[in-house]
Amino acid sequence: MNHMKTKIGRRAFIKNTSVAGSGLILGFSWLNSCKPKDAEIKLFKEMPKEWFEINAYLKIGENGLVTIVSPNPEGGQNIKTSMPMIVAEELDIEWTDVIVQQAPLNTDLYSRQFIGGSQAIRRGWNGLRMTGASARQMLKEAAAQAWNVPVEEITTNSGMLYHESGNKKATYGELAASAAQLAVPEKVNLKSINDFKIIGTSRKNVDGHKIVTGKPLFGSDIQLEGMLIAMIVHPPAFGMKLKSYEESSIRSMPGIHDVFAIKVLEDDYIRQHFDTCAFLEVVAIVGNSTWEVMNAKKSLDVVWEPFDSYSEERVPYGRSQRTLNIPAGLESSSGHRRMMIEQASKKADIIRKDGDPEVAFKKAAKVIERDYTGPFLAHNCMEPMNFFADVKEDSAKLSGPLQKAELTEAAISKRLGIPVEKIDIEITRLGGGYGRRSYAHWALEAAVISQKVKAPVKLIYTREDDMTGGIYRPMYRVKYKAALDANNRLTAIHINAGGIPESPLYANRFPAGAVENYLAESWTINTNITIGSFRAPRSNFMASAEQSFLDEIAEEMDKDPIEFRLELLERARKNPVGENNDYDAERYAGVLELVKEKSNWGNEDSALKRGVSAYFCHNSYAAQVVDMKLENKIPRIEKVICAIDCGIVVNPDAASNLCEGGIVDGIGIALYGELTFKEGVPDKSNFDRYRMIRMSEAPKEIRVHFVKNDIDPTGLGEPTFPPVFGAVANALYRVTGNRHYHQPFINNPLNYS
Repeated sequence: MNHMKTKIGRRAFIKNTSVAGSGLILGFSWLNSCKPKDAEIKLFKEMPKEWFEINAYLKIGENGLVTIVSPNPEGGQNIKTSMPMIVAEELDIEWTDVIVQQAPLNTDLYSRQFIGGSQAIRRGWNGLRMTGASARQMLKEAAAQAWNVPVEEITTNSGMLYHESGNKKATYGELAASAAQLAVPEKVNLKSINDFKIIGTSRKNVDGHKIVTGKPLFGSDIQLEGMLIAMIVHPPAFGMKLKSYEESSIRSMPGIHDVFAIKVLEDDYIRQHFDTCAFLEVVAIVGNSTWEVMNAKKSLDVVWEPFDSYSEERVPYGRSQRTLNIPAGLESSSGHRRMMIEQASKKADIIRKDGDPEVAFKKAAKVIERDYTGPFLAHNCMEPMNFFADVKEDSAKLSGPLQKAELTEAAISKRLGIPVEKIDIEITRLGGGYGRRSYAHWALEAAVISQKVKAPVKLIYTREDDMTGGIYRPMYRVKYKAALDANNRLTAIHINAGGIPESPLYANRFPAGAVENYLAESWTINTNITIGSFRAPRSNFMASAEQSFLDEIAEEMDKDPIEFRLELLERARKNPVGENNDYDAERYAGVLELVKEKSNWGNEDSALKRGVSAYFCHNSYAAQVVDMKLENKIPRIEKVICAIDCGIVVNPDAASNLCEGGIVDGIGIALYGELTFKEGVPDKSNFDRYRMIRMSEAPKEIRVHFVKNDIDPTGLGEPTFPPVFGAVANALYRVTGNRHYHQPFINNPLNYS
């Protein structure tokens, strides 16, 4: 049994209990300080000096039902089910007795109320367990007092308390009111992993029935009496700004209330990382219905003009403030490619250097050199951006899909001139996120529009607005070089990676630490095209290039692709080069061994061609084998076998679903995903041209295998996404005889030049 103190560092477990309808309410926060409102003083029996780092909210009713409030947004990754499962496990109740509710944004009670980086379960694991264990201990103490017996003699099972020798028992609900009067324990006992009854078992999505029956869960579902509909018109090209517009022609159109220009952010505002906004000045149209506003939008006469280059201050997430230079001009993809080729030949920043790679390359008997590129990509969430806002003179209520509502609240407060404590944000279920809903400029737009018209407003983006509005995956290029000596042994690797406007390089990831002579360089090119997080940022490109290149090296060395990787990892495990390698070579090798076993590697169907790939990101390890064949000269993926080490798996079916979704998503983007520009204008604005994977193109079979261990859970939403790019590229080579260096792989002339 594990023991856990309820105080960790400066942040302690908040004593936050009360009698509420004869029930126990237990909550947590990681804030360093908090001034409770009058209503909260009545709720809290005792206010702490310190706060604990996890946000969870637990209510036990007199009938034994338990409500667990999930503070993190739900974007399809199933944390709204999995996080309460962790609490329920340590509370020791039946899952059928749990009611799950979505929490609104409330930084007085919760913190890190956001999703991103596959961190929700990982960051919440210990605190969520403590949430349930602490409540269970308080119930045991209440039973011990009621029965006048030592608390050590009280046991629990499935929502019941027992004193075996005294032949006494009670439900949690019967003792909830008494437990609410007790102090939160200083230390709690956590269950042994071997005693888990809920964690590690498959539970259905708590919103599943509502989703399939069309119940309102999403921001798009919001309908309120008196609510107006708003849309925005943004510049048609990056590098342009609003000059003027003629509104008279649409003011008389049916259902139109108002037309005006808004500034999304003020000029003097210092943007934080997730305050990225492509177009700071847009035209808003407000009316009665979506159809009426869309018609008016098509008729609005707007004049745009190029803007001059400028600089602005930014505060990147977790880093110090820096100046970002935005160039003028209408950029094109042909120019981007030319600039990247030129930049790659210039001196770059050395990020890591082991040994003497320059000498190793000079002495090499053979040098392998390959270039890889990846285009800009649009997120294309199934639910386009939308948000509801009802802004009063001194308060605001907002609702909609956000990944990082907690970080957006400050920007809304600053823009509206309303204190944060007067702003309420309800977090709806996300109809897709993948990083796109981290950048909540549309929430700001909705708030500013509502403040202007003095009415509740729902802002709706069309698919065209969304796809042409920026926040794309950056454009990348990387050159890999490998040196082989006279004995055909690998002696050096050189990576030169960059992008527009960020570099994809992870200098301390594999194969760093496995090669004696290693050089990693980085460069960037400024742009006025806005970029942002895209599922497994940077990894989604680097995994493809790295794993494709390792296959080429293995082929040149006449080695099996999996065995070659395992040899490198064995070197990194036994005698690593350098001190900053950010991966565990043994766990990395473990997923390769598992995928080798589960795919029956080396004894595959002769009609199929295989590609393998493995990658570490978001604290987890994934390896994949893709089985492919040619069907009427078209590559078809028959099967994908995936092995993943993400520590303890909370909800196996949901975890498998998440892995399968990442694999299908990655295959589609690897084969077809691309957004290009001509004179600042995106070449695609809807699904008629932006190619997504189709049902018939998805793998016929996906098998997911989890490494079984007792390691605390790590990331899962992103780790299975990057490696499939490389596995697809390597399978394509074996099917077609051609290496594919440039994304997208299908119908890309760069791959056949």
